[in-house]
Amino acid sequence: MNTQPLTAAELEVKLDESLDPVLSSRRTATALAKALAEFERAQQDFVLRWVDIIAKTNAEMAYQFAARAPEAFRLMSAPTIEAWIIHAMDVYDKQGLYPGCTAFGQVQSFAAEAAETDRSVALDEIHHVLELFIQGLAGRPLKIEAAAESGTDTATLFLPERLSGFAARQDNFRLYKIMAAYLWAQTWYGTFRVPDGEPPLAEWLASFDAPDTAARRFHALETARLNACLARELPGLYRDMREIQRLASDVLYPASWDAAIARLQEPGATVSDTRAWLTRLHGTEVPHCFCYQGLLLAERAQQVMQERIAREKELFRQALSQVGDEAADNRAGTETATTSNSRRYRVETISDPDHPGQFIFALSIDGQPIQPPADVRGLMGSIVQDLGHIPEDYLVAAGSGGYRQAAEEKRPEDVWKGTYHEEGAFLYNEWDHRRNHYRKHWCVLRELDVHPDNDPFVARTLRKYHGVLPALRKTFEALRGENKLLKKQMNGDDIDFDALVEARADMQSGMELSERLFTKLHKFERDIAVMFMVDMSGSTKGWINDAERESLVLLCEALEILGDRYAIYGFSGMTRKRCELYRIKRFDEIYSDEVRRRIAGIRPQDYTRMGVTIRHLTKLLNDVEARTKLLITLSDGKPDDYDGYRGEYGIEDTRMSLIEAKRAGIHPFCITIDEAARDYLPHMYGAVNWVLVDEVRKLPLKVSDIYRRLTL
Repeated sequence: MNTQPLTAAELEVKLDESLDPVLSSRRTATALAKALAEFERAQQDFVLRWVDIIAKTNAEMAYQFAARAPEAFRLMSAPTIEAWIIHAMDVYDKQGLYPGCTAFGQVQSFAAEAAETDRSVALDEIHHVLELFIQGLAGRPLKIEAAAESGTDTATLFLPERLSGFAARQDNFRLYKIMAAYLWAQTWYGTFRVPDGEPPLAEWLASFDAPDTAARRFHALETARLNACLARELPGLYRDMREIQRLASDVLYPASWDAAIARLQEPGATVSDTRAWLTRLHGTEVPHCFCYQGLLLAERAQQVMQERIAREKELFRQALSQVGDEAADNRAGTETATTSNSRRYRVETISDPDHPGQFIFALSIDGQPIQPPADVRGLMGSIVQDLGHIPEDYLVAAGSGGYRQAAEEKRPEDVWKGTYHEEGAFLYNEWDHRRNHYRKHWCVLRELDVHPDNDPFVARTLRKYHGVLPALRKTFEALRGENKLLKKQMNGDDIDFDALVEARADMQSGMELSERLFTKLHKFERDIAVMFMVDMSGSTKGWINDAERESLVLLCEALEILGDRYAIYGFSGMTRKRCELYRIKRFDEIYSDEVRRRIAGIRPQDYTRMGVTIRHLTKLLNDVEARTKLLITLSDGKPDDYDGYRGEYGIEDTRMSLIEAKRAGIHPFCITIDEAARDYLPHMYGAVNWVLVDEVRKLPLKVSDIYRRLTL
């Protein structure tokens, strides 16, 4: 391979080929070539390759890139330059030529932002890691949300969207972790807990002459107490806290605070001690805050705590009533029944020897010890976390139950909001193989309902296939949770006579008698969720549409026998701005008359933009808990759309979306009737993850048979 740099003349020839549409006698590639001649061959090849790629979209954009490339190489690494190119092309795609050229011109500002981005950490990147970290600590579950500055209202930990204060990315990540732990410590060690006979923290701080200064002084004192708690309970984390603070600059307390700091660092110190020392140190200097300290959200914490305390008091009293009723039912016939209100409840809080700082709750009813359910123990823990104990007025049952129903009520599913052009629309990236990058937020997808049709299509289909339905049902019944006889077990339901004969023969020959002499029935439980993605493009008009609908009818009949969870969505649309997904059956819907009418209402629509549909259905499948997840596509052709989404571009985007699905633990499979599928489906789905049904009339029975084989 030739590593000699190209001369200016050689570079000019190559640039002329790509930039010819925007060159003239006055505007030549000579200056561009001279500037690039100073660079190494690898850098020259990099520029020439990208000039060629960009010119296929717009020659003027390619010229602007080539003009700025020498400056870019002095400021950025090759991967960062690629990000700059993709950013400028995204601007061009969405806003036009002039803004795109301007984006190429802003090379210095992009380089500065990229340098900051390289060392910074975004909350979105590590949100899940921090959630797992906080879940591993004690106390009630806490949410994590982005905010301008860190703080907590005792229900949510608010953290900055991005941290970039340290030169090393790892240090910025450590700061996120320390911030989260510090805010957790405020909720666990009782920063906002109200001491007996005193007002809530926000009201108490407001009583000082200078409330803001008093709040900062209290925050500094309380941080000393919390740091000591973390040093005792999480020494490894505390070492990180000290190291990060040293990088940010150490915090020095005034000499007048020495006695206060010594007391607050003792193991028995509480927030009452912090309040007491604040009163004594009124008017003294306030030290600089720690880099992880954030804001003291006293008013928000007071509001959230008051609402939670009232809610949990009622829930706990209802829980006592239900637990008492269940205990009475268990003792029925051995004692006289008592009403909820006449029972005597007692809760004893015992320190957990295996988990320092946590508690074991001993509940007794009329002197009889009761093991509270896990959800009730969690409720008791939350009450103690807020109040420090369970007050006497909580130990009065609230009539006849109701707690379980309240606790188990289904909350509405959190709707994935994504980014919207308008309400109900989702934006998805699309893979551009020519740039080797995604077009960000390129496709606009909307979920729509299939218009139900009262035509008795399902009934006609069942009559049409009545001869094969019994065999189909019998085949699927054989797959349903069948029992399997396991032999040579250590224990079981019956004697394994074959194993017994074999063991006796071994014993007579001087060998040790085997203990595996039993048989046991093992029930095989299916745990499958399948998503059917049905092509509703205009090319399915006629027999193909009828065959697809008949396939869905037979599948639904079979799957109802099998008990697998399944959903059905159709897809079509026209251009990237109108991608449409049609709801036929959701996972949480039963196979009802309404679903049957929707199947009857499936009609051919427009085009076949597959990548965006696969990405959205992957998201829906990710929300379902199942051991095996399948995404099965029924289609009559390759990806195609009105705005140029066809050929290699459409195939490569669809392939990338399928790779994303596989990374998410989903198994894609395609059933097609396209005779040309051999030319592109192996590349998209893999050699064994597709099948061609060569006759449309065979499709309904073939689909059911293929599903049976896929899920054996």
